[in-house]
Amino acid sequence: MNEEARKRALRLLDKRDYSRKMLIDKLTEKDVSPEDAADVADWLCEIGVVDDRRYAGLVVRHYAGKGYGERRIREELYRRGIDPELRDDVLSELPDADDTVYSLLINKLRGSSAPEDLRRAQDALLRRGFSRSQVRAAVEHFLTKTEDEE
Repeated sequence: MNEEARKRALRLLDKRDYSRKMLIDKLTEKDVSPEDAADVADWLCEIGVVDDRRYAGLVVRHYAGKGYGERRIREELYRRGIDPELRDDVLSELPDADDTVYSLLINKLRGSSAPEDLRRAQDALLRRGFSRSQVRAAVEHFLTKTEDEE
């Protein structure tokens, strides 16, 4: 195993976590051969320093905490090189997002129930990665509450 590649990998990991694929990509950007980068990444995985499951969990918690939906988080995991099976497994641990979607909808509307504001809020929630059914349920809940208050 290339000693210089190992040192570079450890310096990178000293600053932040990486998935196996991201580490390989970063090392190859730093002029480490793809073979040496893969060897170092495999070694770090074997000793537990690089752990894609742990890393995926961090990504999921981070983005869910910021109010993003499953679709957006799935895209982020894909971008970071997390295996599809592991993505599905980690995403299955996501808490139910109905309350989050409703809270975000209320914040986006800021008290307005005008159709154009409602459409803009729905579009924003879809861009955040929530499913159409989740957004639809939040809107129906909002409209029901609005009707009850009248």
